[in-house]
Amino acid sequence: MTPDAYLLLEDGTRFDGRAVGAPGYVTGEVVFTTGMSGYQESVTDPSFAGQLITFTYPHIGNYGVSAEAMESDRIWARGVIMRAATNSEDAPTAEGGWLDWLRDCGVVAIDELDTRALVKHLRDKGSMRGGIFPVTIRESEARGIIDAEPSMAGQDLVKEVSPTEMTEHGTGDGPLIAALDTGIKGSIVRNFVERGARLRLYPARTDAQVLLDSGADAIFLANGPGDPAALDDIVDTLRTVIGKKPTFGICLGHQLMSRAVGLETFKLPFGHRGGNHPVKDLATGRVEITSQNHGFAVVGPGGQKFLPTNEPVRWETDFGVAELSHLNLYDRTVEGLTLLDVPGGTVQYHPEAGPGPNDALYLFDRFLEQINAAS
Repeated sequence: MTPDAYLLLEDGTRFDGRAVGAPGYVTGEVVFTTGMSGYQESVTDPSFAGQLITFTYPHIGNYGVSAEAMESDRIWARGVIMRAATNSEDAPTAEGGWLDWLRDCGVVAIDELDTRALVKHLRDKGSMRGGIFPVTIRESEARGIIDAEPSMAGQDLVKEVSPTEMTEHGTGDGPLIAALDTGIKGSIVRNFVERGARLRLYPARTDAQVLLDSGADAIFLANGPGDPAALDDIVDTLRTVIGKKPTFGICLGHQLMSRAVGLETFKLPFGHRGGNHPVKDLATGRVEITSQNHGFAVVGPGGQKFLPTNEPVRWETDFGVAELSHLNLYDRTVEGLTLLDVPGGTVQYHPEAGPGPNDALYLFDRFLEQINAAS
């Protein structure tokens, strides 16, 4: 192979490869995911907005693409980095080829790249800005383009992915949940609706009083991209509703709700992305294999970012006591909280998987049981 494209990182590290997506160049935060399947779900997850996804699994595209695998109505990842891309449509569910689809969607992609070396570099140095460029763009020019890309820390990307109007999902007389749509995945909506709940998805900047006056039985905070510390206005909204309605959060929602009760967040060196992350449920002692996609985490008691204990430690917060409910067994970061004095709780990971294991689907049932108990 004669390289016709390259990935350049902000620290000057270069990886050569082959352009396989749309023409042009793209910049963003370079991250990696360890999922062995679910490439279409990953790129259509709004939580990947502003990022270039490196797939650690070498063969990507093996089973094509299909409408059923969409997590939103478009691709949100800015670029795709692979070792060995495939454009096959042989799988029974395939409705098109992976690379054809990326090109049709205008997404820049590169393969024949040493993803093992790239991921080891990101693990050592941390996620960083970078860009995919054709070899016709000189490296000196590419460096200037990357330098103009803002850091992920401090970025409000929710404004790019949140809808402008409220939508309703589900029918019947099940519990009504008002969700702030900061970039919600379709599989989260499906899991609630399949359990009889009704969802109203509101724009992320919806006023707190609108949520309280909606008649909803609970407030839900979705996943999404960017830095939770850049979303203080949404945090203020949550501070108004917590304690008045049962309030639950997933992923970015976990981080925002934690900030709303007075906790802090921090940027992880290279984040948690993939479908093989072990998390311990401290209420049951059960270890779940979970799907994760986040670059920030919640600071524990006493300012600890990585907790040395397996016990359900507690925090004093602005809304009473919060108890650690889930713990990441890779790096011992906070994976979930339960509010003990008001109805509410959070998890950092994705119980809906999409893609990933189904170990944590029970959390949707637990959420709904807590909503029914509070009504």
